[in-house]
Amino acid sequence: MTKMLTRLACSSAAVIAAMGVTPAFAAGTDAGSTITNTATINYQVGGVAQTAINAVNNITVDRKVNLTVSEVGAAYTVVAPGQQKAVTTFRVQNTSNDTIDVGLAATQMSGGATPFSAGTDNFDVTGVAMYVDAAGGTAGVYDDGIDTLVTSLDELTEDEIRTVYIVANVPVGQANLSAAGVILTATANEDNGSAIGNTSGPNTAGVDTVLADAAGSDDAVTDGKHSARDAYRVEAPVLTVAKLSRVIEDPINTIASGNSANAKMIPGATVEYCITVANAAAGAAATSVVITDVLPAQTTYVGAFGVFEGGSVSGSTCSGGTGTGSQSSGTVTGNLGTVAAGATEAVYFRVTIN
Repeated sequence: MTKMLTRLACSSAAVIAAMGVTPAFAAGTDAGSTITNTATINYQVGGVAQTAINAVNNITVDRKVNLTVSEVGAAYTVVAPGQQKAVTTFRVQNTSNDTIDVGLAATQMSGGATPFSAGTDNFDVTGVAMYVDAAGGTAGVYDDGIDTLVTSLDELTEDEIRTVYIVANVPVGQANLSAAGVILTATANEDNGSAIGNTSGPNTAGVDTVLADAAGSDDAVTDGKHSARDAYRVEAPVLTVAKLSRVIEDPINTIASGNSANAKMIPGATVEYCITVANAAAGAAATSVVITDVLPAQTTYVGAFGVFEGGSVSGSTCSGGTGTGSQSSGTVTGNLGTVAAGATEAVYFRVTIN
């Protein structure tokens, strides 16, 4: 290397270091490169040095095709029943020593254990599509309306990585802790879209091709493909609703005789209704929980008592909460807001029997 070349090389290394960029060499020497090897023979005749003889050999570097698909985050995606555009994220890297096109396929598991302990695959997502990061969006984060819908990646250069998203919809009515596994498979392709294959037979003088990919989650070793799995897991509230009632007083046994223990459900009696919402401990929080109750025609709402929201229940008796509910045209409304997993909350009010 000349002094000038040495200075240029050192200068380039310094620039790279200053930029904080580490050059990637996983792909190896470029396919089609010529490696020249020169041997020099020096000799003498009668003690006199003669002109050196050089022997030159050129070899052409063949194409080693390799690519990898990896899931990003090492965790399943939590979804709700009916959720639209739920996202799982993958990285596709070309570790070949040549630029290749990459075909993409998003498929669904057919039963079995999903990755990251998401559960057993027992439903399919719908509207499955693949997107790749696009300019104007946030790198590594799916940007709806910005990222590009794709079925393949064009001109993936050596060591280049692109982020690919599988985006799908979750059917309404899926049970808590149900799971759906998805698979992203990348296939090494030629410019014309055909799959790249091995060059058969002995080494040729041209650029031969050798498939070098490892086995992925759903493909074989050296098949020109690589795949990885991810999963959606449904986390939903598991709600149990009950409506309780108890007599508070009646005009004969309670009001006339003062014996509240013997109150009966007779006309003129006051009845307390308690509606409870219990959310199982294994479920997700239920939000925006609103209870509406149309009063029976045989009853009259007791406005002086009001409607209590967020109360607790013991047996058939409700207590606590705040009297911020409402009644209008014979319909009682109570807003519980969020009912956390493992919690029970109630709405209660009183009527008289006509």
